Amino acid sequence: MTTSRASGLLRRPEETRATFLELFFDLAFVFALAQLSYALIQRLTWSGAFQALLLLLAVWWVWFTTAWITELFDPHRPAIQALTLAIMVGALVMAVALPDAFGDGGLVFAGAYVAVHIGRDLFLVIALRGHELQRSTLRGLFWFGVSALPWIAGALAHGTARGVLWTLAVALDYAAYVLRHPTPGIGRTPTAQLPSVAEHLAERYRQFFIIALGELILVSGVTLRGAGFAADHTPAFLVSVTTIVLLWRIYIYRAGELLSAAIAAAPDPARRARSAFHTHLAMVAGIVVTSVGIELVIAHPLGHSRPAWGAVVLGGPALFLAGRAAFEYTVFARVSRSRMIGLLALAAAIPGTLHLPPLLSSVAATAVLAGVAISDAARARRHPPEPLSLRGGGGSSS
Repeated sequence: MTTSRASGLLRRPEETRATFLELFFDLAFVFALAQLSYALIQRLTWSGAFQALLLLLAVWWVWFTTAWITELFDPHRPAIQALTLAIMVGALVMAVALPDAFGDGGLVFAGAYVAVHIGRDLFLVIALRGHELQRSTLRGLFWFGVSALPWIAGALAHGTARGVLWTLAVALDYAAYVLRHPTPGIGRTPTAQLPSVAEHLAERYRQFFIIALGELILVSGVTLRGAGFAADHTPAFLVSVTTIVLLWRIYIYRAGELLSAAIAAAPDPARRARSAFHTHLAMVAGIVVTSVGIELVIAHPLGHSRPAWGAVVLGGPALFLAGRAAFEYTVFARVSRSRMIGLLALAAAIPGTLHLPPLLSSVAATAVLAGVAISDAARARRHPPEPLSLRGGGGSSS
């Protein structure tokens, strides 16, 4: 393929909006996140939580690298559409195998993960022949080839060995990105080629967060259907829906709305985009844990609470608030006091969950989130919008 033909695959600078193809691709992750929540609730222990974290990092990495592809390349091109749909199929295979990834489904999960990354980069190396972006793809291919070894070796191992090898594999994938894929013979990826298109990337982050909230709605509805409209299950469902609405409101209020402007205003847009990457990962992790809590609360609203139950009912919103506080700092270079107060309140409430039924623990978590949302609304009435920060990490508040 000539350089001109390779250039024809690239997005034009004026095309910054996400496409219907990207929205369609995201639907696979509703299922993936639901499977992740199911895997966590089946093994609600510290080791189970760590395994769920590894699986979330793998799922998130497939989504993010595809968002990078559709940022650089034109999703209207048949070749890019075929590539995106192929990755979607791979993500669905991963999702199907996910609950049993640390059991008999390990090789399917790891094989699909490796196939997605190696297959994508091989395709792009060929498609970009003669174009400067081919070197960036070669760097990715090299590092995914390196991490493929512990991914496959871990799938063939059992027990603790699998966890150790997959931890190494995830660490290699993420460290390579942070270090800009230093590769023998061709060096690191230039900063200018990292994901940084403000409007598109911000919209993709928002879309994925909405997808995560969609998984919460799915879990709430399915759990209530199984439990029935009893006198205790229905209030639990209403509290859970209120929690979902508050998570959406807290996320979108100012920082979520202004992310694209914050990336565009930064002296180093790619650096700020990377910061948004980490903060959204933390918030999505909070959503996954919250999903487990919602399922427990609706299914056992007045049951005898266990320590792990209280940890997820309050810990999910706390993890979300921590990620949201970091996100606020990314955009505004400061953190609202309400975020920190909310985190402290949730931490202080955890010991009390040992003596409260899950429904009351959920009410406490929802009350804290409501306090944060009310504080946001009050601040918006009292103060005019503050300017965005021009620093690499952030600027005003929300």
